[in-house]
Parts: sequence; structure tokens; C-alpha cells
Amino acid sequence: MREWGIQVAQLRSAAIPARIPTIPYPYAPLPTYLEDITIRLAQGLDKLPESVRAKHADFIKRCQRDDGGWAGREGPSDLYYTGFALRGLGMTGELTGSAAERAAQFLNARLGGSAPIIDFLSLVYGGMLLEMSAGINIFANSFGDWRSNVSAALERFRRPDGGYAKTDEGQSSSTYNTFLVVICNELIGRPVVEPERIIEFVKSRRRSDGGFVEIGPMTKSGTNPSAAAGALLRILDGYDQTMRDELINFLLDAQTDEGGFRANTRIPVADVLSTFTALLTLSDLGALEEVDLPAARRYVESMQLPDGGFLGGVWDGGTDVEYTFYGLGGLALLAP
Repeated sequence: MREWGIQVAQLRSAAIPARIPTIPYPYAPLPTYLEDITIRLAQGLDKLPESVRAKHADFIKRCQRDDGGWAGREGPSDLYYTGFALRGLGMTGELTGSAAERAAQFLNARLGGSAPIIDFLSLVYGGMLLEMSAGINIFANSFGDWRSNVSAALERFRRPDGGYAKTDEGQSSSTYNTFLVVICNELIGRPVVEPERIIEFVKSRRRSDGGFVEIGPMTKSGTNPSAAAGALLRILDGYDQTMRDELINFLLDAQTDEGGFRANTRIPVADVLSTFTALLTLSDLGALEEVDLPAARRYVESMQLPDGGFLGGVWDGGTDVEYTFYGLGGLALLAP
């Protein structure tokens, strides 16, 4: 996921107009897909006891590094994990005060050089969350046309099949990276380029089991590429009834006896990431009630640690802010 190169040095002199629906702007733009998810998850978490939200928010805060960012289970702070931490704090209502100020310093220090697309997305969305939650605008000294430049740079990764590859030299499009391009364009307020080609690309990744694959040669669908494909079809209004029904059935079949969802049919155990993406997609499709919700809720709750944070699955020996975001998201979607 770290193969994309998007220039971000121009952000030091480029503007990102806020597109957040909860601040008093003279107009109320429709939320992007990521913004909509954040709002929905925050509403779900608001139904849970304050103690649950607080212990996981405290865990995320404890993981913040001295430079203001967050890291994975090893290595230095980076934009990827910082993005998950900010989303977790944002939906718990805890992206304020010192944690927010230090995070803004970390993001400001990353407004130069280049970044993979997923890191670039984390930077832009993290900045938007900070403005929405803490009133901190890391792009206050920006101007102009950087959005057009970034959107044009993304097109270097377009392939003849209508999707986007992981690198500008890649020959095969990636379902997940195509999803990243679309939501990145949404966040920076740029139109999706030739959406009908993307819809056809997504359909080409559909398999006979009703799910979707990440790369063309694959024959067995996976939960997470199916979630990315489902999000693309929702954003671009590309569903037909058959695709919708078969995707629902595919995802429902991915629920295991544990109550969680597995990544694919070759993996016998559930994981928190696949559980979150499956639940979110089924919620988008209006089919969440078809899940064994009590079993799913027991599974997600069993993955949380007493002092906060979530394991990735029963096989996991540790936790981090990414899986904690997925766990919180699962709790939010399953809130009674």
C-alpha cells in the first residue's frame, strides 16, 4: 500500500476548502463517503456507555508519540496510522485539546515531499477532522489549484480497464486503489473521471460467488475487496438488483461460528477488519438486520482489551490504533 507517489509539497501553498457539514459555513455541502461514515459511526458510538468510548479513546491517546503522530506496532509515526487514530478520536468525540494540537503539528511537518495515495488520503482527511473537531486548520496558509494538480496526477495510474493500478508502472488495476482514488477525489472536491469506466471495471472484478476480487487473475472473492467494490458502486450509483442481492449473500456467508466475518473462504477464522468492512457494506445495502447481530456483537466485544484497544482476532497477540478503529466501528454499527 506504500507504492503510490503523490506530491504533497504543493500543499504548503495550496488550499483545501472545508467540506464538513457540521461547521457554520454559508452552505451545507453533502458529506463525502468518508465523512458520512464518520458521522454514522459517531452516532452509533453515542448509544454506548461513556465508559466504553472513554477507555478506547484513552488507549488511542496513550499511543500518541512525542512527535504528535501515531505508529503501528513497530517503527516511527506515519500518516497511515495517524489517520486511523484521528478517525478513532473523532468518532469518540475526543479529538480535542493537547492530542489534537500535537497531531496538527505532526501533519504540518508532513506537508512536503511525496506520499503514497493512502497516506495522502490520511493527511487530507486528518486535516479535515482536526478542523471539524478542534477548529485547527492546518491548511490555513494555502491557496489555489493544487486539487486539480493532484487529480491529474492520480490519472497517471489509470489503466485501460478503467481502474487504477498501485503504481504508475503497474499493469493491473487494483480494486482497493481504485476505491482510494475515488474517495480522494471526493475529499478534495474534484469530480470522478469517467465514472462509467470505473463501474465497468468494478463489474469485471465480480465473481460467480457474488463477491469481488482485488486483482484480475483471482477467482475467489474476498470480504475486503468486496467492501471496496460495494463502496464504489454506492458512490457511483452502479448497483443493479442482482449485484446487490448476490453481494449481500456473499457477505452473509462470510460470518463464522465465532460471530465475526472472515477475509475469504480459505481462512477459517474471523478478524476485526473483515468484520467491520462486512458490517459497513451490509449496512450500506440495507441488509444489516440479516446478520446474526448478537453473535457479531459478542465477537467484537470479545476482541477489546480491559484497558482499551482491540485485537485483530483470536490469533492476535497485540493491538494498535488501526484495529482499534475497526473495533470501535464494529461496536458503532452493532449498537442496539
